[in-house]
Amino acid sequence: MTSLIVDDNPIARATLSHLAAQVNDLDVICEYCTAMEAYNHLQNQNVDLLFLDIEMPGMDGLELTRNLKNKDIVVIFTTSKKEYAVEAFELNVADYLVKPVTPGRFLQAVNKAREVLESRKEDDVQLKNDDFIFVRDSNITRKLMLDDILYAEAMGDYVKFYTPKKEYAIHGTLKSAEEKLPSSKFVRVHRSYIIALDKIDTLQDGGLVIAGKFLPVADAYRKTLNSRMNVF
Repeated sequence: MTSLIVDDNPIARATLSHLAAQVNDLDVICEYCTAMEAYNHLQNQNVDLLFLDIEMPGMDGLELTRNLKNKDIVVIFTTSKKEYAVEAFELNVADYLVKPVTPGRFLQAVNKAREVLESRKEDDVQLKNDDFIFVRDSNITRKLMLDDILYAEAMGDYVKFYTPKKEYAIHGTLKSAEEKLPSSKFVRVHRSYIIALDKIDTLQDGGLVIAGKFLPVADAYRKTLNSRMNVF
């Protein structure tokens, strides 16, 4: 597991680094004293695990975690105060270590992080092996083949899946749909749309066309879309 240690206290960083060095499969890539430094690092290079202090000058650990919500990084908070625990776990962190960190408690947190990472790998393998998802449509659970999906659209409290023959309105969010659809085949292009890459007919200024339907591409997602397309 690759990791970063982020803490403005040099003694705390040294303690965590010493503990991490005793775990064979844990590799500390860098140590930072501010959350902004870690944020900039993670824009160019991902890691598996983040040991993150909460109270730091400038951006704090809670803010950094919120800004990394779209990245697949496991977070372990390390702090001298207990009052952030509820807010921390609302952010789905793996563990919450209160300083001073003991070796036993450190290993317990690392094991939790390892379990999270292993479960994610299992989920990724399952998605790659499956050619379908199940959706609940009008109180009936139906198998929906991934190759049939043209795109998905957010519509209030529902997500509508479009196929060449039929549309399926499913109660849920586009974020939940994005988590279930394999990223190898689908990409989000707008706050309201996820599209199947292999169903794109043409790209146009401000959007794209799938099955004769023009769909907008937001600036925030354009770079990701362009990087995923094999343009000759």
